[in-house]
Amino acid sequence: MDGDGIGPGSRSRELFERAKNIFPGGVNSPVRAFEPHPFFVTGAKGSRLYGADGEAYIDYCMAYGALLLGHAHPAVIDSVMAQLPKGTLYGAPTELEIRFGELIREAFPSMEMLRLANSGTEATMHAIRAARGFTGRKKIIMFEGCYHGAHDAVLVRAGSGAATFGVPASLGVPEEAAQNTIILPYNDIGALEGAIEREGDEIAAAIVEPVMGNAGLIPPKSEFLERLRRVTEAHGIVLIFDETITGFRLAIGGAQERYGLKADLTTLGKIIGGGFPIAAFGGRREIMESLSPVGRVYQAGTFSGNPASVAAGISVLQVLREAGGKAYQDLERGSRRLQVELTDLAADLRLGVQVHGIASMFQVFFTPHPVTDYSSAKLSDTKKFRAYFQGLLKQGIFIPPSQFETCFLSLAHTDDDLHRTAIAFEGALRAAADCR
Repeated sequence: MDGDGIGPGSRSRELFERAKNIFPGGVNSPVRAFEPHPFFVTGAKGSRLYGADGEAYIDYCMAYGALLLGHAHPAVIDSVMAQLPKGTLYGAPTELEIRFGELIREAFPSMEMLRLANSGTEATMHAIRAARGFTGRKKIIMFEGCYHGAHDAVLVRAGSGAATFGVPASLGVPEEAAQNTIILPYNDIGALEGAIEREGDEIAAAIVEPVMGNAGLIPPKSEFLERLRRVTEAHGIVLIFDETITGFRLAIGGAQERYGLKADLTTLGKIIGGGFPIAAFGGRREIMESLSPVGRVYQAGTFSGNPASVAAGISVLQVLREAGGKAYQDLERGSRRLQVELTDLAADLRLGVQVHGIASMFQVFFTPHPVTDYSSAKLSDTKKFRAYFQGLLKQGIFIPPSQFETCFLSLAHTDDDLHRTAIAFEGALRAAADCR
């Protein structure tokens, strides 16, 4: 089948029943779960996912943004296949790591030195520890709705009001682990400046998704990131841009290139692995030299710099560099086309929505109110979103199954894919409009 799937069927249902006996909730990451059960994948190529019941989906999840080149890109597959006979893990340095690091630093000049890790969670955890070790301070700022992985320091939520110390967002996170995390509303310059004025001398770092991608897609307001840069610099606070999603997606140089800013530390993941597990964190030389073995901040990882993942990453970055700015222009043009379709169809149906997009990312919020932060995103009608999601799935279109995620285009999506998707939008939005 070719992009005209009808949703998960009996085979996926059988597999899900088996999976529930082994994995909590039947999945190995909670974002993969949806009612009545997820479809199970047998393969993928280009813009398509293929399900266990013989169905095919045009994929706008793209492994939650990791696959900018699409599924099973030949350059990635060839590079990994060439590496595998040479070994999969060494526990010793390779020239591949150096080449990969040089490509990353070329794209992100603010990353004067860097370290490789295995996931975005690891990268943010290590970056925060490096900032604390470098400054000798304990507290960090993060913004409500931004996601920086599943380690204790950032798995927190806002307290009783804006600009409060965080409280655990999960069982198993000790209260004391969250007490040094200050939660601020995204896009709120006043709350940011007030918190730093009060406690700036105790704050080691401020970490932010420059474009929020984990509460739905929420771009920064004008001057928010610039003011964040200025006020952290004035108080000696390490500014960490978590570009796990935006790195190499908004531009070759990520959000920092797009907005003309330099972070003190940057975390990268997703795209730089081309579908393989790898991440990186890096920044100012004096901060990075606080890491062992030259400094006293400990950081390590057996699989860091895994040669198969590094080979894949090198091929991705080389493809993107060769494709140049035109590839990013084409991606943004395709995303904008889908945004216009969603906006116009919703207006025809008198359905109150907010359609957001930037570069190759887009999302629709089922709310008539502007969405500028996590609190306003939470006003969205999740029942309508579920109807929209299921309506698309039945027509062979797969998007992330949550209102609070983001849709992604890849270089593998074609004009025909976009045309089919635009047609599917109408039925899916009608299903949302009829949902009560």
